[in-house]
Amino acid sequence: MAEVLEVRAEIEQQISGRTVCEQLRLAAEQHPDAPAYSDPEGDGWSTLTYAQARGRILEIAAAFAAIGLEPGESVALMMVNRSEHVLADLGAVHAGGVGCTVYSTFAPEQIAFVAADVGARYAVLGGPAELARWEPVLGRLDGLRKIIMLEGAPADERFLSWTDFLELGRARLAEDPGPVESRWQAVTPDDVVTVLYTSGTTGMPKGVPLTHTNVFYEVAATDRLTSLPERGTQISYLTYAHIAERILSLYLPLVKVSHVHFCTDLAFLGATLGQVKPMMFFGVPRVWEKMMARLLTVLASQPEEQQNAVREAMKAGAAYVEAGQYGGTITPEIQEAYDKADASLLSVIRGMIGFDRAEWTATGAAPLPDDVQRFYAGLGLKVIDVYGMTETTGAFTGNSPASYRLGTVGRAEPGVEIRIAEDGEILTRSPLNTRGYLNRPEATAELIDADGWLHTGDIGSVDEDGFYRVVDRKKELIITAGGENISPAEIENHLKQHMLIGQALAYGDRRPHTVAVLTLDAEVAPGWAQARGITYGSLAELAEHPEVLKEVEAAVEAANARLARVQQVKKWALLGVEWTAETEELTPSLKLKRRIIHAKYADIIEGLYSG
Repeated sequence: MAEVLEVRAEIEQQISGRTVCEQLRLAAEQHPDAPAYSDPEGDGWSTLTYAQARGRILEIAAAFAAIGLEPGESVALMMVNRSEHVLADLGAVHAGGVGCTVYSTFAPEQIAFVAADVGARYAVLGGPAELARWEPVLGRLDGLRKIIMLEGAPADERFLSWTDFLELGRARLAEDPGPVESRWQAVTPDDVVTVLYTSGTTGMPKGVPLTHTNVFYEVAATDRLTSLPERGTQISYLTYAHIAERILSLYLPLVKVSHVHFCTDLAFLGATLGQVKPMMFFGVPRVWEKMMARLLTVLASQPEEQQNAVREAMKAGAAYVEAGQYGGTITPEIQEAYDKADASLLSVIRGMIGFDRAEWTATGAAPLPDDVQRFYAGLGLKVIDVYGMTETTGAFTGNSPASYRLGTVGRAEPGVEIRIAEDGEILTRSPLNTRGYLNRPEATAELIDADGWLHTGDIGSVDEDGFYRVVDRKKELIITAGGENISPAEIENHLKQHMLIGQALAYGDRRPHTVAVLTLDAEVAPGWAQARGITYGSLAELAEHPEVLKEVEAAVEAANARLARVQQVKKWALLGVEWTAETEELTPSLKLKRRIIHAKYADIIEGLYSG
């Protein structure tokens, strides 16, 4: 414990007095010509240097001040990942305000709740698509003074175009830079830098205020964990409403002077990876699963001889990554086999998918299935788990490239205290913890106890070497009619190991046995069907095809063979739809909304028990 507190004090000293505003000033002065932000433009990129970015941010701060933003007031943001998102957010902060990115998948009622809860006085929206989500509730948002539109500003006094907004700021800053200078210098480490809203698997989302100190402690801990070089390249593609993206591609780059490339559409992620070849990459499990599915589809189309060669090479890759785990030994034989496989095939495949320069590849937000982690290990990639939540400013445990154990979420980050409660819940205490939920004193009291321990709501364990495992959400454990506690996530990950199954939900609370609702992988299933000469008119029709049902039956049997009897799925249903955040079965961070699925498919679930 003394060692943990000593490291904490060291990091706190390292980040003492630091704010986002001061850190940007340092980056811009010390590396003025370093590329900061690149947006896709035609076949290339449009880039701002750190000096240019800071100049634009100060203009935006001046514009916010000119239209009436007062220190401490909030600015809501909703747009795709692009430089304007970062610039508007940091511009609000430099004016003394607070940036709050709102999930673009939120329904109008959720948007109205968030805007009112955070007290948004201004909003910056991308264009007509985002405005369409806000329009149904604008009449109720009396506190919202002005809406700034990057594109398509209506001819209404409540709206302001991005171009006019920038021109206003540029003129005010040129006229007198003093007020903006005073504003950003008045920002303190204890001020709130952002409020993020939990994506909400149940009920309305909860606002999590995070301070400059919170985010810079996380940045310092992440830096120690990853040991990434300065001036590296990376991709921003997850929403800035997600804590991982905020830390990794908004705050960390200010310290590492990284070059951030924006991917405005997940459909273009593969192409962007190939162009940017990032030094680091974080993906929620569904992103890694989809990339694996595409690679498997490509591999399946190759001649059998080539497929066999890749499989043999991947065996050497997996053996190398597994032997390199904490406490393991990479023997000369394993090293030699890996070097040979890497030189002939693995490095080529990594280069094809844009990971040939990646020094840190990680996942979080939900458990990564073992087969997915093993697949990437076969390519020589350590896709390692980190674990945290919005309320802990992101990760508070993590594996590192130099010290990892597959199947775990790593060890405590530097200076972080963790303990397992009597009921198995993971508790943590550190400068990463939020002060509490915005406007929710009762929820805050449930989150953080009198001794400062934050209750994660997750059940977990720790091994003798300090590596943690997360079993499942405390409230999501299935308690069968026989009284056994079962983790649905463990069952679901086994089911999803078959390439045809895109999503799985295990159900069985207070029931005699477990059942499952499954969906086809909409990207893999068509190729699988084509290779077998199966014709169909829709995904729904394919889900009813006898060969598909036979294959899924085999997948369920294979999963059951790896599960304890009480966990095994007795009956299942295959849906002809894809679950997404837009169709409401998934949160914006692609986690299952169990209650929504339970309600939406109640008849199907009941049929599995009564049939």
